[in-house]
Amino acid sequence: MKFDLRPKRLDAYIVSKFISTFFVALLLIIGIVIIFDISEKIDDFVEKEAPLGAIIFDYYINFIPYFMNMFSPLFVFITVIFFTSKMAADSEIVAILSCGISFHRMMVPYMFSATLIAILSLCLNLFIIPEANKTRLDFENQYIKERTKSVGRNVHYQIAPGEFVFAESFSSWNNTAYRFTLEEIRDHRLVSKLSAETAVYDTTKGVWKLKKYFIREYNEDLTDNIRSGKQIDTVLALSPKDFYLNEKTVETLTYSELNELIDTQRMRGDGNVKFALIEKNTRFALPFSAFILTIMGVALSSKKRRGGIGWNIGIGIALAFTYILFLRFSQMFVYTDTLPPSIALWLPNVVFAVIAGFLYRIAPK
Repeated sequence: MKFDLRPKRLDAYIVSKFISTFFVALLLIIGIVIIFDISEKIDDFVEKEAPLGAIIFDYYINFIPYFMNMFSPLFVFITVIFFTSKMAADSEIVAILSCGISFHRMMVPYMFSATLIAILSLCLNLFIIPEANKTRLDFENQYIKERTKSVGRNVHYQIAPGEFVFAESFSSWNNTAYRFTLEEIRDHRLVSKLSAETAVYDTTKGVWKLKKYFIREYNEDLTDNIRSGKQIDTVLALSPKDFYLNEKTVETLTYSELNELIDTQRMRGDGNVKFALIEKNTRFALPFSAFILTIMGVALSSKKRRGGIGWNIGIGIALAFTYILFLRFSQMFVYTDTLPPSIALWLPNVVFAVIAGFLYRIAPK
């Protein structure tokens, strides 16, 4: 179906309604959330003597884009449901359709607004939120959460082609790996094996100090050379943070850093790569939801209902929370190796796109 795509006064009206309602809802909900968050964490702030400037600029200023993006599907859906239901209740939708403007043409300013919000969400995900998360998480670790030193268990990495590292355990209390082994394999043959009782990372020099080491080099004629000593220093493509990367760590990485981490972890055979893959796919899947939820919102709220807009808002909130829960639950498919991240994280969008298409088809036009 062809229709005139030239901008009209109606387009400006709907776009202004959409964007203004979105940001007003955003400010109101963020204000409420911050008030509840302060009441929950005020004891930690006082006990840890957190400076007021750090609370405002290091925590809450960086908390706002993180929270705003996390619940952007909820804000988009509520926005569309609210102002479209009000337009329908005031018979504006009927007037628009009666003037010869098709329902499909009326969707153009809605999708334009959804595009602006999706671009904003994508920019936040790729450029702003990772940097904001670094400061926010540092503040949380210092003033809110109890500092815990993680211990890695049975870590096995390929740090370079043919070079494999194994550590029975790693403690970040003293940056020490226990029962450390470094193996070099060439052409499917073990060339050398270095074992050490402990491997301590020297943060000043950037080297590993292997204590009580034992080196065995294997020759092609099946003979071997053995060396041992009290301590030897070596440089490895390995750092202490590689032993305890988690879902919080990847939230602080830019898109290029995230891709580098994924390549490195895949080369190493690191199981923690799932955290990075989940983060990467979520950064693109979440903004795309703006289009799907906009279509659903218009389809559900464009018809005038008895009893006002309360019923539409209730349905909108329920469906928006269902989408967010589905997006979080889909991560479990990755953790359990049921589905690859590229499918699991996009599955909610696929399911809700089908629902949106059905609702749009049966919507009164």
